[in-house]
Amino acid sequence: MKAILEQLGIDKVNFGACGDDFFKPNGAELVSLNPATGEPIASVIQANRADYAKVVDDAARAFEKWRDVPAPKRGEIVRQIGDALRAKKEPLAALVSLEMGKVKSEGLGEVQEMIDICDFAVGLSRQLYGLAMHSERPGHRMYEQWHPLGVVGIISAFNFPIAVWSWNSAIAAVCGDSMVWKPSSDTPLTAVAVQKIIHPILEKNGCKGVMGLVVGKGSEVGDALINDPRIPLISATGSCDLGVKVAQACAPRYARMILELGGNNAIVVLDDADLDLATRAILFGAIGTAGQRCTTTRRLIMQKGIAQKLTDRLLAAYKQIRIGDPLDANTNMGPLVNKGGIEEMMAGLEKVKAQGGEILCGGKRVDRPGFFVEPTLVKAKPEMPIVSEETFAPILYLLECDNVEDGIRINNMVPQGLSSAIFTRNLLAAEAFLSARGSDCGIANVNIGTSGAEIGGAFGGEKSTGGGREAGSDSWKQYMRRQTCTLNYSKELPLAQGIKFGD
Repeated sequence: MKAILEQLGIDKVNFGACGDDFFKPNGAELVSLNPATGEPIASVIQANRADYAKVVDDAARAFEKWRDVPAPKRGEIVRQIGDALRAKKEPLAALVSLEMGKVKSEGLGEVQEMIDICDFAVGLSRQLYGLAMHSERPGHRMYEQWHPLGVVGIISAFNFPIAVWSWNSAIAAVCGDSMVWKPSSDTPLTAVAVQKIIHPILEKNGCKGVMGLVVGKGSEVGDALINDPRIPLISATGSCDLGVKVAQACAPRYARMILELGGNNAIVVLDDADLDLATRAILFGAIGTAGQRCTTTRRLIMQKGIAQKLTDRLLAAYKQIRIGDPLDANTNMGPLVNKGGIEEMMAGLEKVKAQGGEILCGGKRVDRPGFFVEPTLVKAKPEMPIVSEETFAPILYLLECDNVEDGIRINNMVPQGLSSAIFTRNLLAAEAFLSARGSDCGIANVNIGTSGAEIGGAFGGEKSTGGGREAGSDSWKQYMRRQTCTLNYSKELPLAQGIKFGD
């Protein structure tokens, strides 16, 4: 552990505030625990409201200069950030595993996502296109263009403590925005480590303050961020309750929101599916990150003809899951992030029993230091209220359906709408799942699982998932303001729609 922290410049006590530079904030000390042992890793001095104000002041001043830097030059600086992340990939990934608990390969994958989105943003910096349109008036040219928006507030969650920040920050940066990042209080060290990686690059390129950091309490720093009139866009990842709070704060001041909230994702498996393929996808989807992904597979909807066969396969596979140290390459599942995660899981399983569900395997806390639990299979019915809730833990509900239409109905009957998948060899069934009458989720897959989205596509969901989109496609437009321009190069002043006014 000591070597990992040293490579990233993490001290025993660290400053959790950075605007133009790191500075000692005035909040309480926050101790970060290793979820695999329950023991302290290091601590961060948190920001209070006055410290937050300083970071935003720095970001606002930085924006006034940054918006005038040509977008391709902004992209070059993001390229340098990507290279700096490449150089620190191994220790940064190890810190993600150490502080959050995801297994080593997933930690490496998270840093690779950061690198990939930087590469994506570099190309995007030369493709911030507007449209040219033919005017109905002679001697007129009409077009639209996109301008930087302002200071962007980024609130990230513990389960992807740094990747989600990068989805926002890399694209916001090439769009000409500055930003202020409030990370999860469960994973403050990874945020400080990233800030220490990027800060020398911003300093070298004369753009300090463009990417700011404030580690602090949600009730203080978080509330200040979402209510700040200087911040025209809040991108928040977290629970549905967080989304409601952000929406209520942003609506009165007409601020934009990107909300990445709850997921209650399902895989539909039809009778004709490749069960080997489906089993592998289900295992990673349900167990990866110990069930703490927003795209975790939480519901398995099996056509009745293969339901028992697939259940038996999963029961055998679950017995072979290796639970333990996330930095051990042989581990399949690490711990939950904290004690509260265990309590939430156990409370959910009590509801399962009360509502008539049957625990087929798992469902217990592992008797060892840290916050480990057994991955759990539950035989359930779609109408059970607990099935419509998102329990952020490795619980998979086994449900049955009659056919593809019934599977789609069950998939769509929950409040959340993030990710979904179907396993079938039937082209008609696959197309029905992807059609307008099919999955109502923001992500719909065929013969791959619900988890592991690529950054090239827009990421996000519908209904109580929030409706936001991040990363690829045209998500960049959320970080800019659109302006329609009409240029008159004639000596006349015709009005639109043929209106006559005066002589």
